[in-house]
Amino acid sequence: MRFPAEPFKIKVVEPLRMTTQPEREQLIREAGYNVFNLPAESIYIDLLTDSGTAAMSDRQWSGLMVGDESYAGSRSYYRFEETVHAIFGFKHIIPTHQGRMAENLLFTSMVRPGDVVPNNIHFDTTRANVEHNEGIALDQVIDEAYDPKAEHPFKGNMDLRKLAETIRREGRERIPLVMLTITNNSGGGQPVSLENIRQTKLLLSRYGIPLFFDACRFAENAFFIQEREAGYQDKKISDIVREIFSYGDGCTMSAKKDGLVNIGGFIATNDDQLAEKITNLLILVEGFPTYGGLAGRDLEAMAIGLQEVLDEEYLRFRVGQVRYLGELLDNAGVPILKPIGGHAVYLNAKEFLPAIPQEQFPGQSLVVALYREYGIRAVEIGTLMFGKKDPATGKIICPELEMVRLAIPRRVYTNMQISYVAESIIELFRNRNRVRGLKLVYEAPVLRHFTARLEEMGS
Repeated sequence: MRFPAEPFKIKVVEPLRMTTQPEREQLIREAGYNVFNLPAESIYIDLLTDSGTAAMSDRQWSGLMVGDESYAGSRSYYRFEETVHAIFGFKHIIPTHQGRMAENLLFTSMVRPGDVVPNNIHFDTTRANVEHNEGIALDQVIDEAYDPKAEHPFKGNMDLRKLAETIRREGRERIPLVMLTITNNSGGGQPVSLENIRQTKLLLSRYGIPLFFDACRFAENAFFIQEREAGYQDKKISDIVREIFSYGDGCTMSAKKDGLVNIGGFIATNDDQLAEKITNLLILVEGFPTYGGLAGRDLEAMAIGLQEVLDEEYLRFRVGQVRYLGELLDNAGVPILKPIGGHAVYLNAKEFLPAIPQEQFPGQSLVVALYREYGIRAVEIGTLMFGKKDPATGKIICPELEMVRLAIPRRVYTNMQISYVAESIIELFRNRNRVRGLKLVYEAPVLRHFTARLEEMGS
């Protein structure tokens, strides 16, 4: 079966209301043409993010009822610790309330001003946390990642030549760690191969540089390895996962993705001194080390979700549903990033709206049109998220990719709703000449896309 049916049945439903086009016109204008500012009840299909938006299973909901809320030494913590250790293999497991706090604790503990942190591609919060600690976030992904039409099976791979040159240029003492984001979110949800992980670790070992993973979508990455990498077709997902992390010195994780929960994350490491440093900081800003800013019930749900995400029937449906949306769009001529990723379909906004220059935020313009016309919320991953002003000239430096991400929440929408999304985007593509560019009227100094306010050109 090319697109497998749902390996679950629905036991609870949440009613949805479709707002009218005039209602949405007013709402998006009041929101400063930023969909982050919209009330969620005005959204029909919400593809803003797959982070914290999953539907939890009956086992996870049952786990909430047995959560141990003891301040220290909670039974739920030990269950969580045992689960993470069994899956990932790391020695020290430190819970946090979500992934960006894990990043904050890691980089605050390891990065000094002027340090360089290579990654395949940093996501927004990862980059922001490196830069907040006055480090330099370098993207070192292979060149194929920047070609939306390239069909490379592992477009998330680290470019080992670029990485080696960076190490020689900067020196080992300026590189406290290297990260690999699996799957590579900013590059289209693209996986990293095990061979690339192995070779990255081999290179770093020559210099004594630790390798950390951004493990948000580790199970989806393992699924692609099983599907695409020679020698792994008959390997279990859990075995592939253990091999991936056997090459790492630690990881951060937002469990709001492949942990199948609405809140939670962790840092894992084998380094005793680093774990102690992080734990001391954790107590100051998050909570006691056995709850890390979470309720015991959240630790229970996270432990169960991390086990459920390894189920191969679930992963086959999960990746298949994303692929279903991508192929509907591709077959209709809508420009998307290929190959189709694990958690989202990425629209190529440069080709979708060729008349709008990047300085006028074509990705965000597409996001606005998609909400205004059809009640669908997506997110821009392009100039609004990653563009910067040149301090010398004041000119906007635009990223190479100008994308709109349609992130599919896990176990939430039916394939009929996914078909509605496809039909809406296809219709919008046929009427794309009506879409106007945008201009910024407010931006925050960091992570501006969350709170920015814009106006339509000519308004």
